[in-house]
Formats: sequence, structure tokens, C-alpha cells
Amino acid sequence: MPEKIQHLIVGLGNPGPAYASTRHNIGFMVIDRLKDKYGLIARTSRIQAELAEGAIAGRMVMVAKPQAYMNRSGDPVGDIIRTYGLQCEDMVVIHDDIDLAYERLKIKEKGGDGGHNGLRSLADALGTAAFVRVRMGVGRPDAGIGVVDYVLGEFDADQRLALERFLSQAVEAAEVILCQGAKEAMNRFNRKP
Repeated sequence: MPEKIQHLIVGLGNPGPAYASTRHNIGFMVIDRLKDKYGLIARTSRIQAELAEGAIAGRMVMVAKPQAYMNRSGDPVGDIIRTYGLQCEDMVVIHDDIDLAYERLKIKEKGGDGGHNGLRSLADALGTAAFVRVRMGVGRPDAGIGVVDYVLGEFDADQRLALERFLSQAVEAAEVILCQGAKEAMNRFNRKP
């Protein structure tokens, strides 16, 4: 009998190649790094999400990239939670955050959506905001550039230089949350550089 999934890690983003390398898809990028690092096995499902599962630090984990647009990502995540009998408290959500400087990472246990449409969709679909978030700072746009254009834009040349290091830091944060809990991850990652 297969081992029961203990944790769900969701990366937020938009489906399709047009969005693949945008700031808004940084959550998807972290999921891809986790899949590669741990050799997670893709799982086919009728749920509107790319799923993979396997062991991370001795825990059975499912990772997910919802394949609905960001502002409707709550429906597929709700389907995953119900289908696999998971609790929202056992979920980690990785997402972009314009209120944090680029390369700044912050762990949060629960709270409001901060204007993030993906988080709002999750809270609406799940009926709770009691899940851990890994907030990945993408910074704010320069004057004259709208927020939507900015987050749906690709990383600039300077940002790309630091991107792999930033993604690796988020992978490490997810590992600490799984192994030692959100509080320990907050102590380690929420300090200003």
C-alpha cells in the first residue's frame, strides 16, 4: 500500500509557455527545483494541476502547480486537499510578493492575502487562510510600469543573475518547514539580509 501523503507544497503561477519565465511564476520555478532535486514522480490525475510526489527529508510530499490561472488557482488546490485527505495546515504555498524586495524571502504561517489574487482564490476555495506561505520578493515596478505588467514580465538581467540562488533558498526554506516546522523556518529566513 502506498504511503499516505503528509504534506502538500503548492507553487503559484500561470499555466502555459507564455508565462513560464515571468516573476508571477516564481512559485512554479521552485516546484520544478524540488521535483528535480528529489526525483519526485509525476502523478496523473483529473485534477487541474501538475502533480508529483515522493519523499523529501523522509516525509511523503505532493507538489503541485495548479493549471488554472493565478486568480482561480484555489479550485484545483481545493480538489487536491479533498482528494488526498489533506489538511490546510499541512500545506505550504510558494508565491511571488511585490511588497518584498527582490531576493527577500519571508515565511508566514497564516494571514490575509495582501492583495495577491492567488492567495485570495485559495482562501476563498478552502474557507481558511491557515496555511504556511513562502513569500518570495520580486520587488516593485519602477514608476510608469503597472503592477500587472511587472509581475507578468520576465526578470531583468540583474535579477536573472541571482535567480538560481534565490530559488535554492526557497527550496531550503520548504525543507526546513517540512522537517523543523514553520517557526524554525521563520527564525532562519525572515531576518533581513
